[in-house]
Amino acid sequence: MVNFTENATEKCTINHDIHQTLSPVVYVFVFILGLPANCLSLYYGYLQIKAKNELGIYLCNLTVADLLYIFSLPFWLQYYVLQHDNWPYNELLCKICGILLYENIYISVGFLCCISIDRYLAVVHPFWFQQFRTMKAAAIVSIVIWTKEIMTCCFVFMHGEISMDAESHMVCFEHYPIKEWEHNVNYYRFSAGFLFPFFLLAFSYCGILRVVHKSHGTQKKKKIQIKRLVSSTVLIFLVCFGPYHILLVVRSLFENNCSFAEKIFNIYHVSLLLTTFNCVADPVLYCFSSESTYQNFAKMRHSCSTCLGCLRTETKESYPLNAPETPNRPQHEQQPGLLQKSHDGTGMKD
Repeated sequence: MVNFTENATEKCTINHDIHQTLSPVVYVFVFILGLPANCLSLYYGYLQIKAKNELGIYLCNLTVADLLYIFSLPFWLQYYVLQHDNWPYNELLCKICGILLYENIYISVGFLCCISIDRYLAVVHPFWFQQFRTMKAAAIVSIVIWTKEIMTCCFVFMHGEISMDAESHMVCFEHYPIKEWEHNVNYYRFSAGFLFPFFLLAFSYCGILRVVHKSHGTQKKKKIQIKRLVSSTVLIFLVCFGPYHILLVVRSLFENNCSFAEKIFNIYHVSLLLTTFNCVADPVLYCFSSESTYQNFAKMRHSCSTCLGCLRTETKESYPLNAPETPNRPQHEQQPGLLQKSHDGTGMKD
């Protein structure tokens, strides 16, 4: 039997059509693309860990957070589409799915900050803070981030997360208007979960770009790669997390009745859907994090194209089947990795 907590102030009747229209499209898209992309990213992160690169630990944790949330998407799809915003499970499963949502947001933010700090130290202070750029240090930091966010989520979800709306639907993870205790929680999320990490990312990457721009020994191609990496990380952060956290503050300041809750409902849920795209956007970091990773993707694409070409050739007897293979590039002609372990002040780890 489902336990629920009624809103003691007011029950709102809100049009949830966005849950039956836009949300399923986004969730299916993220599930179909995000699951294989993150599994592949997890493998490449493992290769970096195997190469004793502490950056791989942060990337793997980022991917695990995304995968956990992706695995919860079928529950949200059933809740929104099949049950029409009427939670069919118990309150414990509602809390677990809610924790996976917040865990994905704030653990992703935490590890994006770790990646930015790691690169800042590698580029701006290559000879300093070596003790903070080891596999052991990365593992300890990862444990701290997971522990802190899980404890925070458990504290937040000590309150009843299933409520009943004006249509007697069991609503999971949504209160309209928001409850009094949520105001301070939302302010904390905005300041500690978005504003502070944003300034940390901006400081780190401005320092990286300044050093890279002044470096005369860094190849132009490598400078462009570093700038792409910086831009992609900041863009993922702002687009996926910015609108949601801004609307958290707006709701806390102005949402005190059903009228305002109904007006902001759709735009708020669009911003929540943007956080879901983080699961697809994070693997982009693997494409820009190193030249070797990019080359691995290129080799896989080339292999698939070659296999498809062979299949098509077999159906045409007029073409020979023993075409010569393309010789591999000599080792000395290959480009160096973007994140190589170097101490020249501009190199980064592969």
